[in-house]
Amino acid sequence: MKRAHQMPFGAEVGPGGVRFRVWAPSAHKMALELEGPGASRIIPMAASEGGWFEITSADAHPGSRYRFVLEDGLRVPDPASRFNPDDVHGASTVVEPAAFDWQDRDWRGRPWEGAVIYELHVGTFTPEGTFAGVEQRLDHLRDLGVTALELMPVADFPGRRNWGYDGVLLFAPDSSYGTPEDLKRLVQSAHRRGLMVFLDVVYNHFGPDGNYLHAYAKPFFTERHHTPWGAAINLDGPDSATVRDFFIHNALYWLKEFNFDGLRFDAVHALIDDSPTPFLSQLSAAIRDYAGGHRLIHLILENDRNEASLLGQSPGEPGRFDAQWNDDAHHALHVLLTGEADGYYGDYARAPLQQLGRALTEGFAFQSDPSAFRGGCLRGEPSRHLRATAFVCFLQNHDQIGNRAFGDRLVRSARPDALRAAVAILLLAPSIPQLFMGEEWGAPEPFPFFCDFDGELAQKVMAGRRGEFARFERFRDEVVRERIPDPGADATFDSARLDWSVLEQPEHAPWMALYRSLLEIRGREIAPRLRDMSGGTRYMIDDLLLEADWTLGDASRLHLIANLAAAACRRVVPVDGRVLYATIPDPESALRKRTLPGWTVVWTLEDPGV
Repeated sequence: MKRAHQMPFGAEVGPGGVRFRVWAPSAHKMALELEGPGASRIIPMAASEGGWFEITSADAHPGSRYRFVLEDGLRVPDPASRFNPDDVHGASTVVEPAAFDWQDRDWRGRPWEGAVIYELHVGTFTPEGTFAGVEQRLDHLRDLGVTALELMPVADFPGRRNWGYDGVLLFAPDSSYGTPEDLKRLVQSAHRRGLMVFLDVVYNHFGPDGNYLHAYAKPFFTERHHTPWGAAINLDGPDSATVRDFFIHNALYWLKEFNFDGLRFDAVHALIDDSPTPFLSQLSAAIRDYAGGHRLIHLILENDRNEASLLGQSPGEPGRFDAQWNDDAHHALHVLLTGEADGYYGDYARAPLQQLGRALTEGFAFQSDPSAFRGGCLRGEPSRHLRATAFVCFLQNHDQIGNRAFGDRLVRSARPDALRAAVAILLLAPSIPQLFMGEEWGAPEPFPFFCDFDGELAQKVMAGRRGEFARFERFRDEVVRERIPDPGADATFDSARLDWSVLEQPEHAPWMALYRSLLEIRGREIAPRLRDMSGGTRYMIDDLLLEADWTLGDASRLHLIANLAAAACRRVVPVDGRVLYATIPDPESALRKRTLPGWTVVWTLEDPGV
């Protein structure tokens, strides 16, 4: 089976050669440079209306290296390059996507209600740090109970190591991870094991090194809006239709040409758009139109604004997104586990148990509520009407680990019984659970911020990284801040590589057993009941105790009783139903005695008609 996404730009292989097309409205002339054999050839490109330049060359073929040449002699890679083997400043390579023979013709995806997501960074997940390395670990994920892996961004970034959020060639898998064919093989191998594959994409900015769009396509950006990365992407001004088209084609390209099962959209709150037709709605509608009824494709947002209006009432709803990362649930749980109140955790320090209960049963903790961290501004929209699976919950992810000065994980900062209680809540709650690589065996490796910039930029990144922690009390001392890892150092990247040899060691095997056991229960008892789930959620707080329940899609009732503190709680109200899981050996006795030890979680289920 062949898969290829035809685009109105970039290099497209056809019967008469290769058509090269680039949008360069800020350039008066543009030429194509074709590399050898022998001397490179520079061929003028024809200008057409709207700032486009185009040429079809019979001398080009799959594997040909090429650049675009501006009138001042600057040579730039194709912004729609499918592969840049010599990094972001090098020549692009013509790729014939139809050359890959897909063997997963019958794969149509999996229902969203059954999703258990596993976020990973390709470069540090395995010793190899490649797509092929991830492929070799797929059996581990399947056997764990994971149903979807989510790759942190793989779009070509400068250097050999990066989180992925500094990508500049958004259509080219980074060559340090492998070739486009290697990524396709990974996706195909995952599908053979019944695993979905999601990709994290970044449309709110380009990285600071290797982005040449400013030289020939200035309307790609606008000074009317600003983001933490500078001038915003132009989504609502003159020429914004072409800019939107670029990103929409990028999403369709990954879904069609690489057969991904879904996308996670990074920080959409930084997409500033005052147009009457919101870009996000246009993007989602284009993807739903492509998928039609023949594929299940899932779309996930990261959105600090907590905009419930972007989330559909049912998976696949046209113009909407399936789910959002639920930072509220994470932050409340983190405060309960660690007692930390720095930065954005300050919004959760006063009533974390209350906010956790609301996040688990109503979606957002902040639903048009004032945020002290944001200067008292109202944050969020009402979300109780949404299904529980419209929210992706997690204890750890790349941000929540990497935003810490040393990138330390919860196994370093939370007591084991507290962490086990939180894991039990995460994996059995009706919301979609997400793990971060290595979490399942209590991996001790940090996940600090790392990159591979040169010269002055590298120094600025290091200074900025250390400077951002100066407002925290424990980092006021400059000597202490100097211990924060240098993002550009090889050692910082190397420290994040997972050590797979420890899984069977005594301190790690129990964590593996816990995650496998809970995910087996979820797959057997919870996930099959989530379809058509609506309403019927509530929570209550009684001193140290959190109680919550949900009416599931088959009319069964799921109950949570949790004491998320070290002290015992004596106000337990008995509930009906069979015990699905408990962190203590004799939960029925504890419930009868109306006392619950510290850091105890009990899940029960009332079957319909019983």
